[in-house]
Amino acid sequence: MRLGGHTLAPSVETRTYKGAQMIDAWNAVGLDISVLGNHEFDLKTPDLLARMKESKFAWLGANVVDTKTGKIFADTPPYIIRSIDGVKIGFIGLLLPETKETSSMEASLNVTDFCTTARSLVPKMRKAGANVVIGLTHLFMHQDKKLAGCADFDLILGGHEHTLLQSSAHGTPIFKMWADAREVGKFDLYIDKKTGRLTSMDWEIIPVTDAIPDDPEFAPVAAKYKDLLDKLSVKVGATSVELDALSQSVRTKETNIGNFIADAYRKAADADVALVNGGSIRADLTYSPGPLTMRDVLSMLPFNNPIVKVEVSGKLLADILEHGVARSAEDGEPGRFPQISGMSFKFDTRKLPGQRVSDITVNGQPLDEKKIYTLATSDFLVSRGGDGYTMFKDARILIPADTARKDSDVFDQAIRTSPNAIISPKLEDRIVKIN
Repeated sequence: MRLGGHTLAPSVETRTYKGAQMIDAWNAVGLDISVLGNHEFDLKTPDLLARMKESKFAWLGANVVDTKTGKIFADTPPYIIRSIDGVKIGFIGLLLPETKETSSMEASLNVTDFCTTARSLVPKMRKAGANVVIGLTHLFMHQDKKLAGCADFDLILGGHEHTLLQSSAHGTPIFKMWADAREVGKFDLYIDKKTGRLTSMDWEIIPVTDAIPDDPEFAPVAAKYKDLLDKLSVKVGATSVELDALSQSVRTKETNIGNFIADAYRKAADADVALVNGGSIRADLTYSPGPLTMRDVLSMLPFNNPIVKVEVSGKLLADILEHGVARSAEDGEPGRFPQISGMSFKFDTRKLPGQRVSDITVNGQPLDEKKIYTLATSDFLVSRGGDGYTMFKDARILIPADTARKDSDVFDQAIRTSPNAIISPKLEDRIVKIN
């Protein structure tokens, strides 16, 4: 069994167990190989190294380099070749170059070009006897397609988009399963033992549902974390409407839950406007009308980021919104997409990045580029330039991270203090896509 990465973080349990619960789970399931995903690096390096050491399976990430040593991170192998029924199958893991701006990766680590890495290593894999080469990737689909043309791959199995995707490029099939292990992809490779080449392939998507009986051997793992799971089931309030927290939604358009969270940030910081990077809303679910638990709150906002307050000029605010829509859904559901409060705008993806936003209003009035506004947003964007929001580096900080409230605490209180602890967020044309 192989995994496309991004398994240790973020999650509700990882806030407490630093990803150990996932290692226990994958060890019990019998995982064989995993590629490193960008959010593995949201763990502090000592914690990540500890999790990797506890793994009974192999980790790959050939293009993740420790600049202190010049070696691949954690001394993981550049590739693995396994002999199965006399046929040698090689696996190489590659991570997306945007990792630094989408995670908390240490400055001493560097993600090198995936194409250059593949061009160097795949021929070595073939020379070492690999009859079939499989890329395990944590890349955007357009990057997987580029990768297929960089070296001689037979199959690419990827992750990162959270969405079921199938494609091909340069004669190489590319597959991605849904996130959160909602489905398992089964691939049967038919290899001619005389030539050692892949001749054909069958594949199947297997849904993972409650219809599948629990494996008794997994029971000890579930029992180990039962106390935390029980605490997370505590009710904090309810919703009277369906909440759209799907990744594809919060990263591409205005959503009702995005509006509610942005409103909560703005109120908590007493700011003129607020911005939530869509990628920080992680549940990837719709919530039907009914109770909301602490698990729901932490599933939607698992990062525990401080919500800071900064001063920005109207011109800078416009630049921030331009950055938020500079990448379209076709570029891979960008986490930078803004969910907003206290303002509205229109955008047109037919125009060039940097020229897409128009009709910006703040509290019902046209944006004044010379005016100073206060903005509530995540410290991940302000101090770390997360999701590429590097324009905050010179902004005046009014509520710094060390005194700011955490995102999930703000969200939790906003639910609890709503009338009768029932929320009913709606769409308000805060963000309008023109085309």
